[in-house]
Amino acid sequence: MTANAEKTKLMEKLPLTQERQDWLKSTIRDINDFPKPGIVFKDLTTLMKDAAAFSCVLNSLAVTCEALKPTVVAGIEARGFILAPAVAHHLGVGFVPVRKPGKLPWQTEKISYALEYGEDTLEIHSDAVTKGDRVVIIDDLLATGGTALATKHLIEKLGATVVGAGFVVELGFLAGRDKVLQGSPLEIFSVIQF
Repeated sequence: MTANAEKTKLMEKLPLTQERQDWLKSTIRDINDFPKPGIVFKDLTTLMKDAAAFSCVLNSLAVTCEALKPTVVAGIEARGFILAPAVAHHLGVGFVPVRKPGKLPWQTEKISYALEYGEDTLEIHSDAVTKGDRVVIIDDLLATGGTALATKHLIEKLGATVVGAGFVVELGFLAGRDKVLQGSPLEIFSVIQF
């Protein structure tokens, strides 16, 4: 068994050890001044290309989600679409996409929210979740928390309960966790913290 295969053979509940986090961090590429000057973009495509690292991330998200007993996993466009279906598959539950406007073919519910530099909108099919559903939101990165909070409100607008939100990377210095929590009992978890 290779060293990488050895690293992924166990399902790991979060938080990971610092050694494991450091290993995963080493698979992420930093891109300076993207998408605008002063931003250091965390490019997770290099982590996803590394089979052992990607497996570790998906396994860690899935095992942590399992304890929350979700009935549905929601993924936020676009990288959440890579992660959330894999987690949903592992748990044996459904996946629902949360998309940019105009991308879903049927009736939708939408929410607009403020960004640091403007406004954005998200949509979900109006029948994607219903009262009684327990939803975990999955995305690649938690920064300021605006997109995750909007997704939470959108799902709750349809009557479902958001029981958790999981991320590959959390930029703790931006305090997105506090914004998303807003006093709720929501479980927020991330595999890697910067």
